[in-house]
Amino acid sequence: MENKRVLIGMSGGVDSSVAALLLKEQGYEVIGTTLELFAGSSCCNTNTYLDAKNVCNSMGVPHFIFNYKEEFKKHVIDDFINCYASSKTPNPCIECNKYMKFGYMYEKAKELGCNYIATGHYAKTEYNKEYVRWVLKKSNAGKKDQSYVLWNIPKNLIEHVLFPLADFENKEQIREIARKNDLKVANKPDSEDICFIPDGNYKRFLEINSELKPKKGNIVNTKGEILGKHTGLYNYTIGQRKGLGISNSVPLFVLGFNKEKNEVIVGEEKELYKKEFIIEEVNLILFDKIIKPINVNTKTRYSAKEFASTIYPLEDNKIKVVFEEPQRAITPGQSAVFYINDIVVRWRENM
Repeated sequence: MENKRVLIGMSGGVDSSVAALLLKEQGYEVIGTTLELFAGSSCCNTNTYLDAKNVCNSMGVPHFIFNYKEEFKKHVIDDFINCYASSKTPNPCIECNKYMKFGYMYEKAKELGCNYIATGHYAKTEYNKEYVRWVLKKSNAGKKDQSYVLWNIPKNLIEHVLFPLADFENKEQIREIARKNDLKVANKPDSEDICFIPDGNYKRFLEINSELKPKKGNIVNTKGEILGKHTGLYNYTIGQRKGLGISNSVPLFVLGFNKEKNEVIVGEEKELYKKEFIIEEVNLILFDKIIKPINVNTKTRYSAKEFASTIYPLEDNKIKVVFEEPQRAITPGQSAVFYINDIVVRWRENM
């Protein structure tokens, strides 16, 4: 008999709550869990725990809280700080998914005798006969699809991951299910900020929690000419226009950084566009190895569109990405995710 016991991550929000409800209706033995990651964050506070526990109680399923604060600091917060210290722009949600939800939570699931883990993400897993393996795919949720931030699920884990919201097209459908089932979180607003920076002020967070402090330096153009002063490299990101404090005959944007000279490099918008870049770390979901060029669609930010491109295998497990048309503000630290139709091809980047 199939083991249908599943551990589902419960954030106290409507998505994970409805996901748990749907799993129970589908005959799974559901166990809810909320990971304690960072005190006072938008996903780890008293209201979060109470909402998640109350939803589980209303469905008659157990709920557990597990403390992973130390692990969260090591894998997510420290990475967030190190990225800014290296003049990169991090995506902490991706690191959290990799290490916490599909790392430690899966290990806890096995301890509890669960064959599956689940979350309220908008994505899909299924067995694909063409590729003869389990694959990660886009959901039907259009702009709300979250496969981009889930590329780091280890391929041997995909068959053990359930996304009950995969076939819903919009959030209102989820809220309606919650209302019909009298879930008190039905109208709870979404959290849009980085969970451990609920006020959205990441600069202040960095200054309080790291050695990064305001350190003035030069803003220069690509010729090295000094145009103004900056207040610390971590205060800027590629593509930024506002807040530079310099005047010029045409608008200027951040193009990059010279960490050794403590310089912010700026230029005209046309200089932000690149047609190709190299990825230094590659882990593949769809293939075991890339041996020839492959046509894919590539997405370089969660909120960005996908664009037609070709990926080329290089030595030392690197890949070159070449777009058909130049793309704006490709940023180190962000993830480049490749798709063939709606299937995710790969799951790691270091642009």
